[in-house]
Amino acid sequence: MSDVKTDKNHIERYDPAAIEAKWQAKWATDQIYRTPPIEPAKPKYYVLDFYPYPSGDGLSVGHCRNYVPTDVVARYYRMRGYNVLHPMGWDAFGLPTENAAIKTKTNPAVLTRRYSANYKRQMNMLGLSYDWDREITSSEPDYYRWTQWIFLRLYQSWYDRRVDKARPISELEAELAEHGTSRLDLSLTEPQVTAEEWRNATPLQRQEILRRFRLAYRGEAVVNWDPVDKTVLANEEVLPDGTAWRSGAKVERRVLKQWFFRITAYADRLDRDLDTVDWPSKIVTMQRNWIGRSRGAEVIFHTESGDPIIVFTTRPDTLWGATFMVLSPEHPLVAKVTTEAQRAQVEAYVEQARQRPTTTAVAEEKEKTGVWTGGYAINPVNGARIPIWIADYVLMGYGTGAIMAVPAHDERDFAFALKYNLPIIPVITRPDNAARSLLRTETIAADTADVLRAAGFTVTAQDDGNLLVELSGDRAHEYATIVQPRLGNGWTEVVGSGWLFIFPDAVIELDSIAADEQITARLCAATGNATLPSAMAYLHNIPAYRDIIYHDERGTPIHSGPINGISAEEAIERTITYLEQQGIGKGRTNYKMRDWLISRQRYWGTPIPIIHREDGLEIALSDDELPLTLPNVESYEPTATGESPLALIDDWVNVTLPDGSRGRRETDTMGTFACSSWYFLRFADNHNDKALASPEALDYWLPVDMYVGGAEHAVMHLLYARFWTKVLYDLGVVKFFEPFTCLRNQGLILAPAREVNGQIIIEKMSKSKGNVITPDEVVAEHGADALRGYEAFISDFELSVPWNTDGVPGVKRWLDRVWRIVLYPTAERGQSTTPMSERQLRRVAHQTIQRVEQDILNFKFNTMVAALMEFTNTLYRARDAGLAGTPAWQEAIELLLLLMAPITPHIAEELWARLGKPYSIHQQRWPVADPAIAAEEEVEIVIQVNGKVRGKLTVPVEIDEAQLRELALNNERVQQFINGKQIRNVIVVPGRLVNVVVG
Repeated sequence: MSDVKTDKNHIERYDPAAIEAKWQAKWATDQIYRTPPIEPAKPKYYVLDFYPYPSGDGLSVGHCRNYVPTDVVARYYRMRGYNVLHPMGWDAFGLPTENAAIKTKTNPAVLTRRYSANYKRQMNMLGLSYDWDREITSSEPDYYRWTQWIFLRLYQSWYDRRVDKARPISELEAELAEHGTSRLDLSLTEPQVTAEEWRNATPLQRQEILRRFRLAYRGEAVVNWDPVDKTVLANEEVLPDGTAWRSGAKVERRVLKQWFFRITAYADRLDRDLDTVDWPSKIVTMQRNWIGRSRGAEVIFHTESGDPIIVFTTRPDTLWGATFMVLSPEHPLVAKVTTEAQRAQVEAYVEQARQRPTTTAVAEEKEKTGVWTGGYAINPVNGARIPIWIADYVLMGYGTGAIMAVPAHDERDFAFALKYNLPIIPVITRPDNAARSLLRTETIAADTADVLRAAGFTVTAQDDGNLLVELSGDRAHEYATIVQPRLGNGWTEVVGSGWLFIFPDAVIELDSIAADEQITARLCAATGNATLPSAMAYLHNIPAYRDIIYHDERGTPIHSGPINGISAEEAIERTITYLEQQGIGKGRTNYKMRDWLISRQRYWGTPIPIIHREDGLEIALSDDELPLTLPNVESYEPTATGESPLALIDDWVNVTLPDGSRGRRETDTMGTFACSSWYFLRFADNHNDKALASPEALDYWLPVDMYVGGAEHAVMHLLYARFWTKVLYDLGVVKFFEPFTCLRNQGLILAPAREVNGQIIIEKMSKSKGNVITPDEVVAEHGADALRGYEAFISDFELSVPWNTDGVPGVKRWLDRVWRIVLYPTAERGQSTTPMSERQLRRVAHQTIQRVEQDILNFKFNTMVAALMEFTNTLYRARDAGLAGTPAWQEAIELLLLLMAPITPHIAEELWARLGKPYSIHQQRWPVADPAIAAEEEVEIVIQVNGKVRGKLTVPVEIDEAQLRELALNNERVQQFINGKQIRNVIVVPGRLVNVVVG
């Protein structure tokens, strides 16, 4: 560097096009981002982006919001001396590429290579420091061989709840032969098998028994069918409005044989282990809500013909209030319990229900409909005969496909009961014990209000002249003794708590279906309304009661036999104990999450390594038969029957087994989420053809230290990857049970804001709307470093924000200034207005090191760029103060470039080289701040009088309390407010404030 002024006409302009491609080529040739060999004694850092699904559209600037920050982190840790693994690959199987292949009549493998090559070109254009030697493509046989290998591990394993881990299926077979299922702690819905039954079972019967336990299994199920993409969708792939997440089509129900992964076996661990990771709280909450852990009981009801119907309930304490049952339309008992009189209605409803998705979100949000079967069940705790209905809000895949309905304390059941005229019996007290009674003046004695007030009841006259009485439930009977003698030919009721109907000749407690029938009969006679369906329906029509007749809070049981009066805290467990003692139920933990459906009836996916023999037996391929590769096909269209196109390829599907028997290959393929559930493992050792990765590589590189991607995958990819990791942990393949130690989610980059009819419109970027901005066009105009800088600077990392077309030029102007201050520091020297010493310049430089490092670690990339911009401004002021060329100046310039290297790698490399520094800047050590140098020399102290700010002082950092006290008391503003008053105390908080207390 030189202090000699340079003619402005001879200053070389910053031209990113001239330097960026040059350095990208050199970095690639020198392989400076290649992952170093394993060094157990050296710290490692594995930073990973959610690997993308390459499409024909290429990257947008929105994708860069993910890739630029992780590149900053990778470059930072390399400079810190860590071994860094920062790989990239392609999530290549799936519907978008297959649909494009159908449309363009091109092999999807060809499209995948074309699309991924374009993504790779764009990533290199951005200067992203991926190790391309680690590149993987999930649709290549050398990758999906190991997807199939993991499938076989799942198929050959079962989950033993007693030891809370997966075990080989052969160990289960040995136990079944000796003890049957007697020691397995099965739920009530799972049939028991004796050792003798197992030993006498045929191979096909044994296969069916093992299917109930395997972690990968094939079973008949009601599934979500996408009629546009002609494939099955997992529940997670159906949106709350019942449409498919990709195609947008209305999802239908179908019954098909499908392959599942038994993720529900790991539900408790998936929930529990979220406490061990550093993830955004909203993602943890979303996963926990999806898992939906709940403690309750399985309860055995019976139909009148003796068939058991098992329900799971989280509120067994409300069993005495169950007044009807609801079955899923697919429940196996529907046909049997339906009477001939109701059969046509029921069958029509079942057919209608098949057109609805099977997700809990859809079931919870849609308007509730149902049909009575004509059949009845017996409530096991009180012997009540209750009607059996079917409704499509009850899902066969969740719980047992049957529910007990307690309308007094479940909002959905309450609405259903009112709609279909079913009885409602309260069995839990309100926590506030509030009750209410409406007295009609024409039916009571004139002194009733005075007598009630004298007894301590609150009586309010209504606009219509009637009286509204407020009371507590425990005074209901006392109230009845006062009111009943004063009733003429009418009646009243106590509602909310206490629950009495008071007639001149009787007081009836609303405590059972029988009591409800008795009360309803009296009300019908008294009102002349013979169609009144229930006591609660009558009460619901009275406005004064509507806000008190329903509640769903926990409380003390009433009308509930052996648990009456037990505290709310004890009621559920006491009920479970009672059910188990009576042999009519069992305590159980249940989960909202369903098993992971992985079958897809499409060509472009990982083939499932199973052969179906003619006699129905499943034959798993051996490891040495992998990979089972996809055949070349002429048509990728799904078949009219819903089968995969693979089903039409006879020479691939039909096989002869070694024993001479014939079989057909499984023609479903695995959904693409199977591929993405383990790819982070393959990056550790992607060229290994003997294992998915070596134990040494897995032990060193895994788990992933920093995982970055969109929050939209919270309950799909992230949940599935955690599940597979736990299975592999149980089987000894890996030594960690959570794959991603730290997770961060970037916000969306939205389209630039636009004005329409005076309204500011902000929307997502969309090819159809023509508002997509590509990195190619931005880099062509402003350079990759300017784009990278703006991607970091645009906002907080996790926030969604519209693209601002003025943003990148602003960052480009900053880089222009950096270029000039580094190469031509004296060419544009201005007038110095503020003196600056070398000590001050060094202090700012070392403070900037601290700021930038903390911002990188905390994913505050916007303030990181702001700190670098401020440091650049400081250098201009330092130059104007005459510091150019001093040792402090040279240190500051070098620090600026080192701190810029992770975010703007090209200009940092170019300027570093022009200063004659050793290649490459990205292989230099990250600067370490000296706290002593970074420390401020002065500090601002707030002065208060009686707690109110009255002034400020700038003092040396090392000032002692006595000096600070003296300065504060002598301050002119403080003297004005003391004004001769007595000083009672002086409170000194070093480095912050002085508070003078007077009075």
